[in-house]
Amino acid sequence: MGYFASFADFLQMGKHGLYVWLSYGIFLTIIIYNSVTVIINKRLFFKNAKRQLRREQTNDS
Repeated sequence: MGYFASFADFLQMGKHGLYVWLSYGIFLTIIIYNSVTVIINKRLFFKNAKRQLRREQTNDS
């Protein structure tokens, strides 16, 4: 495993494992949250834009 003698040592990261894995978890949570909110906001934007275009087309007729 390179620097670490075993997988358990790798997870413990020289007694800093809690902080290391917690920071990775927080990082991944933020990245996933940002990605999901972008997707949701994009869908809402296009849904509202389509609704507005339909409304404008019916008012012009």
